[in-house]
Amino acid sequence: MKAVQHRAQPGDDGPRADDAPTGEGRGAATAGPARLRHLALGRHPRWVHVVIVLLCVALGFALAVQVRQTHEDTYASMRQDDLVRLLDELSVRNRELTEEGLTLRRELAELESGSSSRAAAQEAAAQQAQVQGILAGALPVAGPGIEVVVHDPGAQLTAPTFVTVLEELRNAGAESIELNGQRITASSWLGTRTGGLVVSGEEITPPYIWRVIGDPQTLAVALDIPGGALASIRAAGAAAEVTQHDRLEITSVRPLSQPEWATPVPVDDR
Repeated sequence: MKAVQHRAQPGDDGPRADDAPTGEGRGAATAGPARLRHLALGRHPRWVHVVIVLLCVALGFALAVQVRQTHEDTYASMRQDDLVRLLDELSVRNRELTEEGLTLRRELAELESGSSSRAAAQEAAAQQAQVQGILAGALPVAGPGIEVVVHDPGAQLTAPTFVTVLEELRNAGAESIELNGQRITASSWLGTRTGGLVVSGEEITPPYIWRVIGDPQTLAVALDIPGGALASIRAAGAAAEVTQHDRLEITSVRPLSQPEWATPVPVDDR
């Protein structure tokens, strides 16, 4: 069989498509499509990766939107009966919490008021105990007052004269009185003995020193009125000096005795 040769004619641009390549020409012709396929296969995995990433992003976004919509639409998907029941439960719980809050505030106010009342009662009791202790002579006391020194060299003064002095002092507002270191109280008594006086069983001798807590000016004026206590002392042959003090201390106390009281007789029911 003879080979058919193709000669190039003027105007031809190259071999025609229906010309079958032979030898090296055929190998060169087949190398082009194979290279293209190789390049196409080399780029194909990159686009797949991009598409997979895009799909993952889209899927994550869709899941996030779905979760958020589900969270927001929790009550929207409930039935009307369930919503009414839930609203009733919330209303009841709200009312219970409100009542509990009011109760707790009321209890707090009572506790605060009770604490204030107890504190006020304790303070009043402490003040009353202090006043009673001073009146009973069981506590030392200090304050403004006067000191009266009575000189009686001949021991001419008697208990009635000193009772007059004591009454004048009490009428002038004396709060605490001491005579020669003996605390004078409502239960104290005065007596006369040879060479001196007796105060609640304790013997005292001149000079007699009165220490009195109270308004100094009022006490001094009350003792020195005409015909008063100091006039009686001078009339008996003694002398008296009155000194006013801005602060005077009475440290003597009188021990409290065991009180005695009557016991009621049981009533006979017969």
